[in-house]
Amino acid sequence: MSCSLGWLWTLAAGLLSAHVLQKLCFPYFWTDVLFLWKVVRCGANLELSKLKSSVRTVLDRFVEQARRVPDKPFVVYEGTVHTYRDVERRSDRLAGVFLHRVRLKKGECVALLMNNEPDFLCVWFGLAKVGCSVAFLNTNIKSKSLLHCFHCCGAKTLIVGSDLVDSLDGILPSLLEDNIQVWAMRSHSEHTMVHTLLDKLEAASDQPVPAVLRATNCIKTPNLYIFTSGTTGLPKAAVITHLQSLKAAAGFWAFGATEDDVIYIPLPLYHSAASLIGIGGTIELGATCVLKKKFSASQFWPDCRKHKVTIFQYIGELCRYLCNQPKTELDKDHKVKMGVGNGLRQDVWREFLSRFGNIRMCEVYGSTEGNLCFLNHMGKIGTVGRSNFLYRLLFKYDLVKFDMVKDEPVKDENGFCQRVKRGETGLLLSKVCATSPFFGYAGSKQLTEKKLMRDVFVKGDAYFNTGDLMAEDHEGFICFKDRVGDTFRWKGENVATTEVTEILGLVDFIQEVNVYGVEIPGHEGRAGMAALIVRPDLSFDGEKLFEHAVRDLPAYARPLFIRLQEVMEMTSTFKHQKYQLVQSGFNPSTLSDRLYVLDYQQKSYVPLTDQIYQSIIRGERKL
Repeated sequence: MSCSLGWLWTLAAGLLSAHVLQKLCFPYFWTDVLFLWKVVRCGANLELSKLKSSVRTVLDRFVEQARRVPDKPFVVYEGTVHTYRDVERRSDRLAGVFLHRVRLKKGECVALLMNNEPDFLCVWFGLAKVGCSVAFLNTNIKSKSLLHCFHCCGAKTLIVGSDLVDSLDGILPSLLEDNIQVWAMRSHSEHTMVHTLLDKLEAASDQPVPAVLRATNCIKTPNLYIFTSGTTGLPKAAVITHLQSLKAAAGFWAFGATEDDVIYIPLPLYHSAASLIGIGGTIELGATCVLKKKFSASQFWPDCRKHKVTIFQYIGELCRYLCNQPKTELDKDHKVKMGVGNGLRQDVWREFLSRFGNIRMCEVYGSTEGNLCFLNHMGKIGTVGRSNFLYRLLFKYDLVKFDMVKDEPVKDENGFCQRVKRGETGLLLSKVCATSPFFGYAGSKQLTEKKLMRDVFVKGDAYFNTGDLMAEDHEGFICFKDRVGDTFRWKGENVATTEVTEILGLVDFIQEVNVYGVEIPGHEGRAGMAALIVRPDLSFDGEKLFEHAVRDLPAYARPLFIRLQEVMEMTSTFKHQKYQLVQSGFNPSTLSDRLYVLDYQQKSYVPLTDQIYQSIIRGERKL
């Protein structure tokens, strides 16, 4: 008996010691294992679907949910509830119109230009039901960029929201010249060449079109095109396959969400965060989403209380706006338990939690077209993800040394990249392989190739270049540090500097342009700034430049600051030198060059005085 008790005591002591050792040396072990188990389950299901003759898509999942919970609210929009059955029937009617009246065929690409509203989803699903791929157009882009989007994705049909028809006035003749048919979500149209959908919809049947039209036997078939600035040039159509859509739709589930959650989506549906993660995730769970046409800081918490929101989607800028709202006694009176998004600064993160309560903020890192994703399932402040030995077995990525001055990776004597040490900042590269494919962009293969780095560590390998500088600490937490190259982020949008450069270069008095982003205290991302050389025989005209920027660039891409220079510095590879310009900022008291600032009241770029500069730094001037 005493021997048995001794054995039990020894076993108990051993287990206790192992538990203490695990807590001290591997404090995140079980949390990591449980989360990675979900990731592995999701990946295994996707791998199995490749072996089946028919792929179960996100749309198929929506049809299943509409049959399982037909009367459950799917979308709440401006006080109106749209059930799963409502959206299913309306998308069926639209599918019938697309098939029989618009005469769309399986495999065609259709462009969609709509603001956030339930009909965005109904049109999207209706097009998918007839087997069409859909190109989501950014509602902010202007004429030249908009025309370019059609050319690169091959769309010959445009569906436009009723409130955006007038925005086509300048390019409608060009669209018609290119044989692009335009259909508006209206019953009547003042434009003779713009067809209407709502009048056809009223007479349409809500009987489903044949399911064979939407069926696919390949999980890597493209089903969406989502436009991104990439790193250079005009917007690019990132190819989104069923594989990527299904991975994104599992995001909320991976973080522990259930069908009982109510998800608040204030982000634009033309971006992958709201459409793939937000709507796709809602469908996967069979949950309810509250869709906003546009984010409003003053309406955010009242909406959350009214609709009993439990999860919200964010970008860092959104959280900063909420922190800047006047404090009230109701700040912690809500049911929100989780936020899912990206770009949240540490200081804003801490202030947000202190003010609004213990909300689990789950950062998601990954570009629309990228083949790598980090998920901060731990909710640790200031990190975008978590890695460990098991994660590295599943996802092949590396951080390599990067020369900020030369704007290129550091190579060894054999021409290969060099990995950084743990804790050091490096350029994030993700290996392209069978388990992490890169589908690239529609159209030119050259655009896809530019995002790849080859012969990185050995001859013949290929890596996706994220363009982001990251660091991984000794506990495996990953932190975002900066962006490199020709892209920066402002107002939640990626700004391709070469696109802005090309458009500004059309102004007659500008000889040369170098566009880059500068940090402004208290703001997320970087504000646009352009260094200009004025033609010798002409002079700087702030009003003309303002008119040109407002007409041809979306608000987030317009340079806030102008710096006039005599000579442009170049890198050794004859690229514009940006690093020194970025570092020198926009302080008029420390720069000898003439500086100007965008002024919407005066409708001009006006001299940037020290007084204006101080008002920007103090956060008094609206940007």
